[in-house]
Amino acid sequence: MYNLPNILTLLRVILIPVFVGLFYYPSSSSNMFAAIVFVVAALTDLLDGYLARRLKQTTKFGAFLDPVADKIMVCTALVLIVEYYSVHVGEFFPHINLLVTIPAMVIIAREIVVSALREWMAEIGQRAQVAVNWVGKWKTTIQMTAIALLVWRYNEVMIYAALGLLAVATILTIWSMVMYLRIGLSHMTEEEISSVDKRSAAQAAAPVATTTAATAVEAAAPAPAPATPEPAPEATVAATTSTTVETSGSESTPAVTAEAAPATAEPSAEAPASAEATAASSNK
Repeated sequence: MYNLPNILTLLRVILIPVFVGLFYYPSSSSNMFAAIVFVVAALTDLLDGYLARRLKQTTKFGAFLDPVADKIMVCTALVLIVEYYSVHVGEFFPHINLLVTIPAMVIIAREIVVSALREWMAEIGQRAQVAVNWVGKWKTTIQMTAIALLVWRYNEVMIYAALGLLAVATILTIWSMVMYLRIGLSHMTEEEISSVDKRSAAQAAAPVATTTAATAVEAAAPAPAPATPEPAPEATVAATTSTTVETSGSESTPAVTAEAAPATAEPSAEAPASAEATAASSNK
């Protein structure tokens, strides 16, 4: 992690408070030293990327810290010059603060939008499509030069030239942002179309899957066994018999049947008596 490109990146971060201190230091030459520190920080940005590619020392830590250090340095410098030219607007021509504030707002907003876009593109595996192009490189170079001159502010000619360069950098800033957004929006549209197609396909396949599942369940279910008649309860038989007897119109039949059953089942009590009488007659 602690290789030469990463050390240069860390140096750029360390130079940020040094730059701020020199900018506010009450001295006639402090603004010149602040501009020199800003230029050194900008040069380390070019140098660490070149060395990382040349020495093949690219790391995840460097890939994270390098753009963060750049944006902190640029945004800090823009805030400082906006504050300075707004307070000292009476020392220059009227509305010079607007010529500094509006470009600063556009540049900072662009950095936020593009950073968020690159993070989202990295999540979908398309980070390379929003890599820095030639417009972004020219924008960065002109922007750094304009900021350094506005920090130095040696004379009015330098300030006017810096304002012109800042206007050009603002135009390139908007141009590069539009280029990146067009690429990002094309992928967003593709994502929406793909999700709609997947949802439609899922809805179309749902009835087929339901029918197939129902058919499979019916085929796997065992055939129902034939119903076996259950024996009728005794109460039901008795009720049926009684109903049949009453329907036939003969009231004596149940009585006769009921009386005949015991006579058939039990031996008659008069039979032994007749046998004894017969035996007595024979003995006489």
